[in-house]
Amino acid sequence: MRFFELFDLPVQFSIDTNLLVERFRTIQKQVHPDKFASASDQQKLLAVQQASEINDAYETLKHPLTRAEYMVSEHGFDVRHEQETIKDGMFLMQQMELREELEDAEHAADPETALDDLYDDIKRLTDEYTDEFVAKFDAAQYKEAAMAVKKLRFIYKLKNEAQALEEKLLDF
Repeated sequence: MRFFELFDLPVQFSIDTNLLVERFRTIQKQVHPDKFASASDQQKLLAVQQASEINDAYETLKHPLTRAEYMVSEHGFDVRHEQETIKDGMFLMQQMELREELEDAEHAADPETALDDLYDDIKRLTDEYTDEFVAKFDAAQYKEAAMAVKKLRFIYKLKNEAQALEEKLLDF
């Protein structure tokens, strides 16, 4: 099942998320298992399977990272399970510096300002690697687009870790 086709959306990174939600709800109402309560066991099972596939498609497309992962996977690059490492030395050095910035934020005299600075870096890099992904994907350079998605995965992971640290610091 092609996720973009399911929701009648163009295959592109930038999507109208309100339209996605609207179409998800419409389709979900049509195939919801409750509508098949008096149907045969086979029809009930089919309804459950369809509802599950629609939920998977929706969850994939609603988040930018999983949407990008899906887009490159449709062109043969499964970055979610791939073991190939990033060999971009500048990117790896940048990641080390960002990790240090995260560690330093916890022990900074003003952790809130340190985290704000880190979030600014994360936002800048998210925008940079998203733009790189879109440009490479639109140019049908799927291997390079997949590499940009891998970089985005690092940035999103760092953002999650920064949010976890922020929650930890706020609990005090």
